[in-house]
Amino acid sequence: MRLLRRSDTGEFSLTQFPDEAIPPYAILSHTWRADTEEVTFEDLTNGTGKDKPGYEKIRFCGEQAALDDLEYFWIDTCCINKANKAELSQAINSMFRWYGNATRCYVYLPDVSSSPLGTTEEPKSPRPWESDFRKCRWFTRGWTLQELLAPSSVEFFSQEGERLSNRNSLRRLIHEITVVPESALEGAPLSQFSVNERLSWIEHRQTKLEEDRAYSLLGIFGVYVAPIYGEGTASAFQRLREEIGKLEQCMQDLHLTDPRDDKKRIEDTKGGLLNDSYRWILGNADFQRWRDDQQSRLLWIKGDPGKGKTMLLCGVINELEKSANTALVSYFFCQATDSRINSATAVLRGLLYMLVYQQPSLVSHIRKKYDHAGKALFEDANAWVALSETLTDILRDPSLKGTYLIVDALDECATGLPKLLDFIVQMSCVSARIKWIMSSRNWPDIDGRVERAGQKVKLSLELNAASVSTAVQFYIRHRVAQLALDQGYKEKEKNAVLAHLLSNANDTFLWVALVCQNLDGIPRWKVLAKLEAFPPGLDALYNRMMQHISSSDDADLCKRILALVATVYRPVTLDELTYLCEPLEDMADDLASVQQIVGLCGSFLTVRSGTVYFVHQSAKDFLCTKAISDIFPSGIKEVHCAILLRSLQVMSKTLQRNMYGLRTLGYPADQVEEPDPDPLAASRYSCIYWIDHLSDGNHGCSAHDRVPLQDQGPVDNFLRTKYLY
Repeated sequence: MRLLRRSDTGEFSLTQFPDEAIPPYAILSHTWRADTEEVTFEDLTNGTGKDKPGYEKIRFCGEQAALDDLEYFWIDTCCINKANKAELSQAINSMFRWYGNATRCYVYLPDVSSSPLGTTEEPKSPRPWESDFRKCRWFTRGWTLQELLAPSSVEFFSQEGERLSNRNSLRRLIHEITVVPESALEGAPLSQFSVNERLSWIEHRQTKLEEDRAYSLLGIFGVYVAPIYGEGTASAFQRLREEIGKLEQCMQDLHLTDPRDDKKRIEDTKGGLLNDSYRWILGNADFQRWRDDQQSRLLWIKGDPGKGKTMLLCGVINELEKSANTALVSYFFCQATDSRINSATAVLRGLLYMLVYQQPSLVSHIRKKYDHAGKALFEDANAWVALSETLTDILRDPSLKGTYLIVDALDECATGLPKLLDFIVQMSCVSARIKWIMSSRNWPDIDGRVERAGQKVKLSLELNAASVSTAVQFYIRHRVAQLALDQGYKEKEKNAVLAHLLSNANDTFLWVALVCQNLDGIPRWKVLAKLEAFPPGLDALYNRMMQHISSSDDADLCKRILALVATVYRPVTLDELTYLCEPLEDMADDLASVQQIVGLCGSFLTVRSGTVYFVHQSAKDFLCTKAISDIFPSGIKEVHCAILLRSLQVMSKTLQRNMYGLRTLGYPADQVEEPDPDPLAASRYSCIYWIDHLSDGNHGCSAHDRVPLQDQGPVDNFLRTKYLY
């Protein structure tokens, strides 16, 4: 990149920097007319440009940059060789990024005069210059749309060179002038606004060349289009829309789950995020060292199950998003019980998805391979290699903003954990602009690999027991206050519950949550007698819950449900559960009763938005180890086979030709309207995973115990009669 530099004597020079070493710089946005105002580099060096109207803007920019302690600045009217098509194309496609990387953007408004007194203070409304500001030409130009939105700091100056205000202070007024949403002016990722909405921002703007109406939107959409002047507006917009379509398809194929949705689900499942339960970490010396020291780039938060690691990271993410200004915050929550989010490749896909969502221009690194391989890039046997190389390229991209990468529950990454750990350790050394946080249980294998990182910080929850204990106490008081309000506790019951939780929690959030969940619904007059039934320690509490299930009238049904939920490859909906678990089939039209039955499963399970989840990975671990003989009396393979046979039945019953009413073969998936009610609601899981249950159910079994694959068997009949639907 070529930047201008102003000497103490007012002379200008042009300096070339490699992309990876661009210094902090200011950038000027202004209105100009090429035929009368353009100042070339030759004009600056030989002094002939001083008589041109555009020279005053360059002088102003250099002086203002010096006042802001910036040695370099950039102005497109004298730094681009417009006769060189390759350089012009590069400039047009890079301009949004150049504005985004600038430390400050100065908007020089030659048709706006500052107040008569020339004060730089913010005058009270109405401001003397506001009328001119509303009518200024800068807001009517196509190119200045990206200059309004790309930079982190935008300041407006009058024709006298006096500062009027900044974008943030004027966002309401600018919204009224431009119809650009205030949230976009505050720095929200532009990808969160629809294509049509972003296209509408250019409607009342003009450009000297008609094609520039489309080209000036390239950065707004994060796409690359080579300019072809003379092609006409229609052709330019058609090529723009084609590139937007390719970008959207790439993002759809990259997407497995949206980590933002996973974060919200986790917070909702755990009853909401309590600020007092995580704020202690912000003052922790280890956390502050990681945050403030450029050499400390990897933070490992480790602790035993139920200590609140995930909610702690949810709070940290919120704080980073609030305080990081323009920095990117990308995160991923591993969950062993969901095959979509329990692998190393899934982690990289989630991190990439969030990075590109916030800085769309980064998608070019993905498109290099995606345009040739398509969706297979993210799913075939070489997916890890392709994704890790792509993320490496992005993290080395000089245009990447400061970035925080957070991966929660690494111990729940069931596939590819060693290579994921090695990748994180290696990438933590790439740049001081990139900082990592990861959390996990106290696993020696993870500890051994983290030791290889040169700039690491370890934060043990057990070594910060006092802080965790205080946070748990806040959580207990919050939950008891909720219980007292919901159950109508008197002071006696409230104090007894509070005392029992405080004395038995052992600094474990999950234990408190499970006890409170069990207490919810117990009549007030029974609470005191029931308290002693909740022993301290997670395993003791799980064991008590299992004993309660075994002694209940619905023991067999609850155990079948627990076995099924522990075996499936992703959380199932109530609709799916009803058909997969044979005793529930008659309740297909009564999902409220199905949810009540799930509620009888001893608080091992929870239902959120119609989907059944384990309350915590430790609950599944307990069932699959210490309670395995209770829920898998004949082994887990029998459960796989039962799910397979039920899946074949539900698919045979529900699938029919053209069940979504598609108009033609090859109808675009993004245009399909889901029928209401959805005919796939009950069989969606079965359609995707039946073959996995067949494989795992038959693996290692004798011929006698396998699901038969011969002619006229259940699998053969399904393939012959229904599969091609």
